[in-house]
Amino acid sequence: MPIKFEPNYTLSPKMVSRLMHIESVKEKILHLPLTPIVLASLRETARLYTTHYSTMIEGNRLEPDQIEVVLKHKGHFPGRERDENEVKGYYAALAQVEKWVPQDIKITEKVIQTLHALVMADGKTRIKPTKYRDGQNVIRDGRTKAIVYMPPEAKDVKGLMLSMFSWINGNRKLPCPIVAGIAHYQFATIHPYYDGNGRTARLLTTLILHLGGYDLKGLYSLEEYYARNLGAYYEAISVGDSHNYYMGRAEIDITKWIEYFVEGMAVSFANVLVRMHDANQKGLPDLSSILRKLDPKQRKALELFQAYEFVTSHQIGELFGFKPRTSASLCASWVHIGFLKIVDSSNKGRKYSLGDEYIGLIFPE
Repeated sequence: MPIKFEPNYTLSPKMVSRLMHIESVKEKILHLPLTPIVLASLRETARLYTTHYSTMIEGNRLEPDQIEVVLKHKGHFPGRERDENEVKGYYAALAQVEKWVPQDIKITEKVIQTLHALVMADGKTRIKPTKYRDGQNVIRDGRTKAIVYMPPEAKDVKGLMLSMFSWINGNRKLPCPIVAGIAHYQFATIHPYYDGNGRTARLLTTLILHLGGYDLKGLYSLEEYYARNLGAYYEAISVGDSHNYYMGRAEIDITKWIEYFVEGMAVSFANVLVRMHDANQKGLPDLSSILRKLDPKQRKALELFQAYEFVTSHQIGELFGFKPRTSASLCASWVHIGFLKIVDSSNKGRKYSLGDEYIGLIFPE
């Protein structure tokens, strides 16, 4: 049976101030137009940095340029095989998060176990959701090997996780950043796996924020904020006097952690605004009026046309994780409003190009 989860925290003035700042920056970013080419470049940079910093927190030694070689050019660095597999796994899990968001999924056991499986699967996409640990694990100090934290027993993990899912999905009053911060803390507290807990917790945070409308066009990286000051990250998330879960960890006041978390969001969002302003100063044509006509799915679909002149409904379905009938229906509606044009009308090989009005978004003059 699920164990009732009731986080203990205070909505402090500092928290409220940071939440207001996040909303202000979010609004500015959502209305700052960029061409899809520039947007895609910034988004891919954010993906690579997120992968770099999240794995670096766990000890990964690859630099961002090396990660790009591994992920984009199938490069290899002898002696760094484990590091390479870690970044492949994390990048694949990030891609899955992006596919889930348009489907407006619920946070479930299968979702978490799938994310963890991808994290641990070395970039393989054919995976089975991983079960929770079946024994006790501990977190030790890297130098002294002393126990820093002892998570709950394996027999309690499933109930604690179900309770967390119920709390996340049933929360309609709290601001999304607060929900994400609490979920991050609770996942790390339960520590449901022997390995990969930190990476999975950060992916869960990303998924919750994106589902709640805080994706910021996929351009920010909370992981960068954590990694640049690891001491503050560990200090904020390691609260309580005892290293044992059953001796107060579950009931402890986590206000300090949530303040740290929303501070990180505020800093990360502000950095995105600076990068977008810089990109806008490069003399690109003003296509803001056309961009504003597009909904989020159409903007996302533009990414396909950067790589392909013509696309199929199957490709669009893969982009969003839609079934064939859903993607075919979406394409038909886009043809009707002029966003797409049919260039091959055969039923089996039907292909689409961008509508005339939108070509300039991919190939600006």
